[in-house]
Amino acid sequence: MLVDFRLDTAGVREILRGPEVRQLIDGKAGEVAANARALIPPGTRVEVRAYTTDRGAATVVVADQRAMGWQARDGILTRAAGFAQLEIREWRTAR
Repeated sequence: MLVDFRLDTAGVREILRGPEVRQLIDGKAGEVAANARALIPPGTRVEVRAYTTDRGAATVVVADQRAMGWQARDGILTRAAGFAQLEIREWRTAR
């Protein structure tokens, strides 16, 4: 039995840029930020920056010059994302 399947790329794009995905992404980013705050000194600024590419997206930033060291030593953002049940993978550039 053959099945004809066609991906509706315009429909997928509409969903990925839609309010439901934006709400999901913003919620997870807020969860990561809250988890990160629990791992760093009180009063350290943690920012969530929402943006859109081909889909809703967000970045969590620890706005402190010591943050890179905290990430290298303790994995603060990696752990914060893991606590939010997000899959963490190594980022690799094309060679």
